[in-house]
Amino acid sequence: MSVDPNISATPLPGGPERTAHDAAATGSSTTRRRRRSAHGTNWPLTIILMVCSLSVLLPFFVAVSMAFKTTDQAVLGQAFKLPAPWSLEGFREAWELTDFPKVFAISLTITVVSTVGAVLLSAMASYAISRNWNRRFFRISCYYLLAAMFLPFPVLALSQVKLSGYVHLANPVGVIVLHIMFSLSFNVLLFTAFIRSLPEELEESARMDGASTWRIFWTLMFPLMMPMAATVGIFTLLASWNDFMMPSMIIADPSMQTLPVVQKIFQTQFSNNYNIAFASYLLAIGPSVIAYAISQKWVMAGLTQGAVK
Repeated sequence: MSVDPNISATPLPGGPERTAHDAAATGSSTTRRRRRSAHGTNWPLTIILMVCSLSVLLPFFVAVSMAFKTTDQAVLGQAFKLPAPWSLEGFREAWELTDFPKVFAISLTITVVSTVGAVLLSAMASYAISRNWNRRFFRISCYYLLAAMFLPFPVLALSQVKLSGYVHLANPVGVIVLHIMFSLSFNVLLFTAFIRSLPEELEESARMDGASTWRIFWTLMFPLMMPMAATVGIFTLLASWNDFMMPSMIIADPSMQTLPVVQKIFQTQFSNNYNIAFASYLLAIGPSVIAYAISQKWVMAGLTQGAVK
């Protein structure tokens, strides 16, 4: 009996198609297992992060525990024991002894003006450097600013104190100027890396429409730089708010000192009143914690967007 060659054979169950399907399924399952293993828990890194977290949370727990204790409870020195009963005595005393409203207003003014000035000046300087990198003057200016990062304030403290006295800036205004100047190097480094990731075609289109460089910066580029501006702003804010050395050395009038400097009284005259000292510390760190919590999303966005081009 002859067989017609035009008749194709029907694939049987378990034939080549079934085998190919099984192979594909096996490959996909293997890939999923590899992905799960690749994204598994990194225990060494997790343990390191847990230790770092405890190193921050434990002191904060001690501060909260001591701040809400009475003076008699705080003298016992049981820092890890919760207060019983909870008391606001330390906060009331700290509010009065430090003249908190006045000192807070001075610190807030210095911090806000320093932050705004640092962001604006750094943004303008970084834009000029980034868009004129082919010119020698701007390259040298950038290198000069980066080199200044290796000269912290303690190295130049004596000369800065004398210079501030000569120009009559031994006051909060002098602290604001120094905060802006000493933050300029790091801020320019961040802003420059971020601006280079922005396309220059946007500026070229604006110039074709007749926009000046000044208008391009404020209406086009600066809004695009807001993620990095938030990052620079929070770094400057935290550094200015927590600064102790610069205000203590520059400001000559004790009645115009900032909050960290005024809190020094708890280390001498009220050395045994730990509840008052820790209550004052909580009042001081509150604004910076709130500011960072609000701007955390923009801080991370600015750091990641400036990392790639």
